[in-house]
Amino acid sequence: MSGATGVGSMPGEDFGEAARLVLGELPGLPHLPEVPARGAIAGMTGRTLGLVGELGFDLQPAGWRLTDAPGVDHRRARSLLAQDLDTFEELTQGYEGLLKVQVAGPWTLAGTVEKPRGDRVLSDHGARRELAQALAEGVREHLADVQRRVPGAQLLLQVDEPSLPAVLAGQVPTASGFSRHRSVTPPLASEALEWVFAAAGQSATVAHCCAAEPPIGLLRGAGAGGVSVDLGVLAAGAYDELATAFDEGARVLLGVVPSTGQAAPATRSVVERVLRLLDMLGFDPEEVADQLVLTPACGLAGADPSYARVALRAVQEAATELG
Repeated sequence: MSGATGVGSMPGEDFGEAARLVLGELPGLPHLPEVPARGAIAGMTGRTLGLVGELGFDLQPAGWRLTDAPGVDHRRARSLLAQDLDTFEELTQGYEGLLKVQVAGPWTLAGTVEKPRGDRVLSDHGARRELAQALAEGVREHLADVQRRVPGAQLLLQVDEPSLPAVLAGQVPTASGFSRHRSVTPPLASEALEWVFAAAGQSATVAHCCAAEPPIGLLRGAGAGGVSVDLGVLAAGAYDELATAFDEGARVLLGVVPSTGQAAPATRSVVERVLRLLDMLGFDPEEVADQLVLTPACGLAGADPSYARVALRAVQEAATELG
């Protein structure tokens, strides 16, 4: 049976409200929501750095920076994450089933976080290796914590890598903005990803990248058990790798409902869109039903709260109709 879930972020500033919405609208595959409107400590980068305990970070006007010891904002990020997990634990009493947890990937962090003396971690081979390994250890501890709090859950780790295509193509700008960081070769990119996926242990994994041509083959080769893509922007050149993922039995999360708007598309139109894709790839819907998960196109942080509910309901209804 096809499933439905969210990508990660939710609108508003109330984590409890976001969690209740997710648990109510996505009973088969809820996710631990991110609520970035609360500030940088709750955004994708800050949230992930909050679970990295082996390194220190602080928040500067230009963004997050690697430091010798945790700064006040890093400590606040860790505290906020713990508070959110306490709330989530209360709301999931007795829950059994799949539960998705999201973290920013090593290359998105390397292209976002600065070194102590400026410029991105991406520019320093040793620093980015250290960051990736610390992230892997943080992921291991985070999943163990979530599992302890929700013992009936089967965890699914989603590694968000929106910046990976730019890292591979040498398109990440330097701090000055006048140049670009060197491209990272696929073998090096794969190594850091492998550490993070391996940290998931027995938990299932999926890699999320909403680019037009996500490096599906690289992500799968690094250990991702599935991929999450935005069908609205996916280029025809990515279809072969997507078909290979289906063929290999990977879980495929398809972004099929806009992440902002006033009204979600009709259920039937979403279903027909998915069926057209599967027909184009050469798969019978029943053949891949257990692998297929429908999602909004991206996170819902920028959506109106009422639309966020509509969007989640839309993917759930479409998944139910697909059967």
